[in-house]
Amino acid sequence: MKRKLEISELIFKIISYTLLTVFALACLYPFVYAISAAVSGRAAVDYGEIVLFPKDVQFDAFKRMFNDNMFWNAYSNTLFITFYGTIWALLYSILGAYALSKRRLLFRKFFNFFLVFTMWFAAGIVPQYLNYLDTKTVFNGIGIMDDKWLVVIAMGMAAMNIILLRNAFEGVPSEIEEAAIVDGASEFQVLSKVYLPMSKSTIATVALFFGISRWNGYFWARQMISNSNEHPLQVFIRLRLEEFTDAEAMAGWNQPYASDSVIYALIVCSIVPILIIYPFIQKYFAKGTNVGGVKE
Repeated sequence: MKRKLEISELIFKIISYTLLTVFALACLYPFVYAISAAVSGRAAVDYGEIVLFPKDVQFDAFKRMFNDNMFWNAYSNTLFITFYGTIWALLYSILGAYALSKRRLLFRKFFNFFLVFTMWFAAGIVPQYLNYLDTKTVFNGIGIMDDKWLVVIAMGMAAMNIILLRNAFEGVPSEIEEAAIVDGASEFQVLSKVYLPMSKSTIATVALFFGISRWNGYFWARQMISNSNEHPLQVFIRLRLEEFTDAEAMAGWNQPYASDSVIYALIVCSIVPILIIYPFIQKYFAKGTNVGGVKE
C-alpha cells in the first residue's frame, strides 16, 4: 500500500520539482534561442526581436555555413582531435589507474599523493605554455609537423579522471583477480578480461569527460596550432565571431540574413554531435561517477 505523503514531504517535493524544472528550462533556453536566431530573418536578429520562437524563417545562414570549406575542414580537425585524443587519454589513464590501484606497487602512496598534488597546485599557464613549446619542438624534430598531434598527445593529462578509474579498479573484488591468475591469466589479461568489463560504467563516464574536453577545447588549440588549416571547430567559430563583429569588415554586409545567424548556426552544429552521443552514455554516467568517486 502506498504511503500517504505528509504535508512537509509534499511541500518539499513541489519545491524541488519546481526548481528542477526552472533549472532545466534555463539550461535549454540558450540552445533554443541559438536555433531560432540561426533561422530568423536579418531584421528580427539585428533588432533583438527574437525571444523564443524564430521570425521570418530562412535557412540561408546554414547554407552559407555548409558551403564554407573551412567549416568542414575545422569539423574534421575537431573529429580527429576528439577521436584520437579520447583514445590516447583513456589508454594511459586506464594503465595508470590500474597500476595505482595495486597495493603491491612500490612507492604507491607517493605516486597517489603526487597525482592528487597536481590538482591542488597547478604549474600555471606560462610554465605550461613553455612546456608545450618545447614539446612542439621535439615533435617537429622527429618529423611530426601536424600540430593536432600536439593537442592529442601532450595535452591529455587529467588527474581527476585517473582517480575515478583507480577507485573503480580498487572496488573490483581481489578474489576474482586471484582466480584469473590461478587459471594462468597474464597481467594484461587480468586488466582486459576482469577489470575493464567490471568497470565499464566508470570507463564510459571518463570517456565522456575526455571526449567533451577535446571537442570543446579552444585555448591551447588557439595558442599552439599555427596553421589555420589545422584549427578545430571552436577556434574556427571564434575567428568567425571576430570577423563578423568587426564593424569595418562588415560595413558592406547586404545578405538577407544577419551575420550573427551564421555564428548561431555554427554553434548549433557544434553542439549536435554531443547531443547525439550523450543519451547513449547517460545511463552509465551516474553509476560511473558514484563507483569511481567513492572509495571504501
